Amino acid sequence: MKDDLAKAILSQIREDEIVAMCCDVVNIPSPTGEELEMGRYMRKVLEEMGLVVSWQEVEEGRANVVGLWEGTGDGKSLMFNGHMDTSNTGRETFLTGVGYKAKAVVRDKMIYGLGIYNMKGALVCYTQAVKALMRAGVKLEGDVTIAAVVGEIEKTQWSDEFVGKEFRGYGVGTHHLVIHGVLPDMCLLGEPTDMQLVLGHYGTVWVRLSTRGHYVHTGFTRGKRDHSSIFRMKQILDPIYDWISTWERKAIYDGQPGVVNVGCIRGGFPWRVSRTPDRTDIFLDVRVPPTMPLKEVRTSIKQLVLDLRKKHPDYGIESEIFVSVPGAEISKDHQLVKTVEACHQRVLGAPAKHTTVLWDSDASVMTRFGIETLNYGPSSGPRDAEGEKVAIETLVNTTKVYALAAAEICGA
Repeated sequence: MKDDLAKAILSQIREDEIVAMCCDVVNIPSPTGEELEMGRYMRKVLEEMGLVVSWQEVEEGRANVVGLWEGTGDGKSLMFNGHMDTSNTGRETFLTGVGYKAKAVVRDKMIYGLGIYNMKGALVCYTQAVKALMRAGVKLEGDVTIAAVVGEIEKTQWSDEFVGKEFRGYGVGTHHLVIHGVLPDMCLLGEPTDMQLVLGHYGTVWVRLSTRGHYVHTGFTRGKRDHSSIFRMKQILDPIYDWISTWERKAIYDGQPGVVNVGCIRGGFPWRVSRTPDRTDIFLDVRVPPTMPLKEVRTSIKQLVLDLRKKHPDYGIESEIFVSVPGAEISKDHQLVKTVEACHQRVLGAPAKHTTVLWDSDASVMTRFGIETLNYGPSSGPRDAEGEKVAIETLVNTTKVYALAAAEICGA
């Protein structure tokens, strides 16, 4: 890109507007299932920019908002994709930091607040990048799309207990997006990467393993401890952790071992501990490299269950897979990667770093539909006790990279 064009674009990026919009979006609570007001805000902003705006109702009270800036020719099309739902609700009493609340605070050249990190800050950067291109009078050959989607956060419905909008995440919005016609050539996804290029991330499989036992009053449990489903779960925990260690050694990607999280153990009735539970569950989050078929988890878990049943035939051991989301990767030689690298270098004066992460993103969905996707977005180090925060300078620089990348990809 010629220097005069780049300078013209960058001169139209306004820090005060970035800060103001960041505060606006943080101040709109939008946990998973409650994205409606955030969607209305994004629709208003995109309409005021003059984009062609589509309102995709995913379900009642939840909608994707899609803004299209149509190019003048048949150049490459680029989508900026970001989720509107936040990692937490803002109502958790155990999360006391200012960055865990849906109220923006600007302090020490940082913006604090729920969602600024994951990933409302990126939605602001997308919007301000396209505004800068428009103000600079840039004409693009290819189309640019800004997609604000619902339901990305890693959560899911389970059984008949955890049901409803607040449990429908894990890419439900972006899946709706792509099966309803939004199919760009490539996508920039601004997950919080500290402005590093994420060329690959793991997928995940969620698994339940259970033991069965007798349901009986405390008065009749003497001498029958081994009949309790909780005791039986204790007996199979060591084999489960042995399996976890084996899996983590097997699930190596980009030189990193895999990981499995024991996310939950459930058994019994807190309101009636005078009864033993008939079932005790353990829930595993098994991270899977993007190069490994997800069915390998199913096969491996099945073998674990068969071995446990053989050793403990009276335990009623069961298993269930209730989430399966593949990982995603993009070649280091892809046009989008090379372009973002060059734009990052121009803006920051230093080469961009590459990384691989264990978290999942909507790149998983888009990759399955042939949309090559790069994760590159604004954050300022890992979360701490204060919660989510991003440096204003980082937000400005990310906006600059996005604007230059869109101009380059879509043919300014």
